[in-house]
Amino acid sequence: MKMRGQVLILLLFVLFIAEGTILPWLLPDSWHSRMVPNLVYVVILFVSVYYSRHTALVLGIVFGLIHDVVYYGFIIGPYSFAMGLSAYLLGLVFTARRAPMPIMMAVVLIGSFLLDSMLFAIDQLFQLNHQTFDWALAQYMIPDLFIHFLFALIIYVPVRKQLQRLGTRVKKEEAV
Repeated sequence: MKMRGQVLILLLFVLFIAEGTILPWLLPDSWHSRMVPNLVYVVILFVSVYYSRHTALVLGIVFGLIHDVVYYGFIIGPYSFAMGLSAYLLGLVFTARRAPMPIMMAVVLIGSFLLDSMLFAIDQLFQLNHQTFDWALAQYMIPDLFIHFLFALIIYVPVRKQLQRLGTRVKKEEAV
């Protein structure tokens, strides 16, 4: 577990850095104010379904806190809370270790919508956002769903295989 777990955390850090450096170059300029793709969250959803919801909770809290500090600075905690809770809840609902691709894509879509909705609700609660939910849905939630879905399609096979290997290796170590 140690080596694959370290590779998973390294992958999450690389994706976090890519979100802020490479992804803005790939997206058109008109989309920069509308979209905030969270690639790390998509991988955390994979961890939640194919490995462990508890691990996904911790990864969601840690990388959400990093996201709060780096990108969201004026209020600490919304991404940490939303990423951790939504990953845990989706891991609780979808517990199949061999979830097929359509189920995983549904998890990504539901998770992305849940994350954006929770963040919108937190912003509304603290009066940081004065827009309606319809506006938020059209302006950034649906485009984020689209980007998360495409990214999940691209990484589905390699990430699923690595997480299933990680899960079987942990079970073998526990049996010994």
